[in-house]
Amino acid sequence: MRIFIAGLLGGLVLFLWGAFAHMALPLGEMGMHESRNEDAVLAVLKDNLPQAGVYVLPGLSTQQMADPAKVEAYQAKAPKAPYAFVVYQPEGRDGTQMQRNLLHEYLSNTLAALIAASVLALGAFSKTKRVLLGVALGAFSWLTVSAPYWNWYRFPQDFSLANLAMSLIGWLLAALAMAWWLGRSGR
Repeated sequence: MRIFIAGLLGGLVLFLWGAFAHMALPLGEMGMHESRNEDAVLAVLKDNLPQAGVYVLPGLSTQQMADPAKVEAYQAKAPKAPYAFVVYQPEGRDGTQMQRNLLHEYLSNTLAALIAASVLALGAFSKTKRVLLGVALGAFSWLTVSAPYWNWYRFPQDFSLANLAMSLIGWLLAALAMAWWLGRSGR
């Protein structure tokens, strides 16, 4: 039960930190910009992207890599062309209606914190070691998700570093709360 409560506590702390980082700090918006002519860009996307998915432009699919002529054409085009990583959904949604997103965020934060609390409770660690381990888990999560996107998909450096800061600070705060709860006497 103490691991479960530590996970709930850690998830709540992560969720609240994320809300603060997005609403009060520039971290949540770092690297994001507005299009100059949004309606024209949306029209081009609608006319040229056949279905929901992730698009990398210029692109070279695995199937195209088997064709030397397509590889050569890509190699001639890519260094001179702009680059885009597009997450495309053809159906619209009101981005100000965040109830479902907030619920999903809270649930994913809590599930991650439950896993972290289980790891933090594996040994007879001191509170300091539990906090350091929690921060290490935050670094691990960034290194396995955000760093590859920075490397392979050219996510902007400021966006990627802001995600690193949010992850490290969030897991530091969550680990502090979880280490406190797990280290309480009278368990």
